[in-house]
Amino acid sequence: MHTYFSLFIFFLIFIAGCFGQKDLDTKSSNQTSESGIIGGPFENAEFMYIGMPQEINSSDTSAGWLEEGQKLQISGTIFQHDGKTPASDVILYYYHTDTNGKYTYKSNLDPDARSHGYLRGWVKSDEYGAYAINTFRPAPYPGNSEPAHIHLSIKEPFIDKEYYIDALVFDDDILLTTEERKKMHNRGGSGVLRLLDKNGTHVAEHDVILGLNIPNYPNSKKNGLESGRSIGEDIISFTPYHVWGPDKGKKTCPICKYGRYHGLLYFAGNNPDWTEIKMWLQFLEDQSIARGKHLKAYFIIEEKSKENRSKSIEMLSRMGKELNIKKIALTLVPSYSDTTSDVAANSINPYVRNTILIFRQSNIINKYLDLDANQENFKLISEYLDETRSDFFDLPQVSHN
Repeated sequence: MHTYFSLFIFFLIFIAGCFGQKDLDTKSSNQTSESGIIGGPFENAEFMYIGMPQEINSSDTSAGWLEEGQKLQISGTIFQHDGKTPASDVILYYYHTDTNGKYTYKSNLDPDARSHGYLRGWVKSDEYGAYAINTFRPAPYPGNSEPAHIHLSIKEPFIDKEYYIDALVFDDDILLTTEERKKMHNRGGSGVLRLLDKNGTHVAEHDVILGLNIPNYPNSKKNGLESGRSIGEDIISFTPYHVWGPDKGKKTCPICKYGRYHGLLYFAGNNPDWTEIKMWLQFLEDQSIARGKHLKAYFIIEEKSKENRSKSIEMLSRMGKELNIKKIALTLVPSYSDTTSDVAANSINPYVRNTILIFRQSNIINKYLDLDANQENFKLISEYLDETRSDFFDLPQVSHN
């Protein structure tokens, strides 16, 4: 009888650890506008403080690092809500399952947080917003009910309320289906880790954008015209028609084929200034030649109507020849609201003169709206590409399971 009771208690603890946060991911998105709580309802939020050390470093090594399992290193930058300014002294709490997919408890730990298991820890961003976590790759829950993941929560120094952000999942996980990806809310940015291999250790970069898609976050209202998904979110794959460039005559996804290094998407508004656009294209062509594989640039316009398609193709072809374009792609989509090509999911506003998205490993790292074609802005983008170039992405990619 005692054995059955113990097993029943363990089962309840395991269920609480598995579903306490995830179940609220969907609920909170519907309830927070009424509750007014930053981040919405957050079950067991107080667990992140149980066992928290008085001094927290910008890097942490979990108890699993020296155990059997696939070593995993996660590093990145925590940014303020603008997605560009580093945020210091932000506490990031993490916990995950063991190699059996369980939140295993050990007797030397505080029993009040036993449902989070022993694989947990804290980091605090340094003056540059940087943090790093050394642990091992968790296994999915028994029965493979959902993708393997690492839970995360945030405590900012000037906000009283902690909140959770999207759990980290693994791009090569066969359980991370399209349906699972659609469930993600991009709280704090995309949680999808794209892994590289460094001498047998899986390594990944993961940046956090404070307040991104966090309900009731203070001062997060956007002013003026908006266009494109936010910095920290993933570009949604789409298939424009390539009129000119290396994939001429094909419908090729920019993100799927060329998304490892810097990618740049230039979306023209519905009232294009072709003189200005030619200046942008010449700049992007020169940058693409100079940077080689480290930059892939795309120009995208709307067809607007089937009647305009042949005219658009003729115009882009003529421009490609005139500018002697060899590297960048001149492409078109039926409209920015088109669902057939899936471009609509990227939320491009056709009334914005231009929307420039810079991405890397499918994740948006910078965004510019209504930029004039002048030397100052060309220098702005060139210097940004220099600053964010990293040999880290030359590491071999981890293959799918």
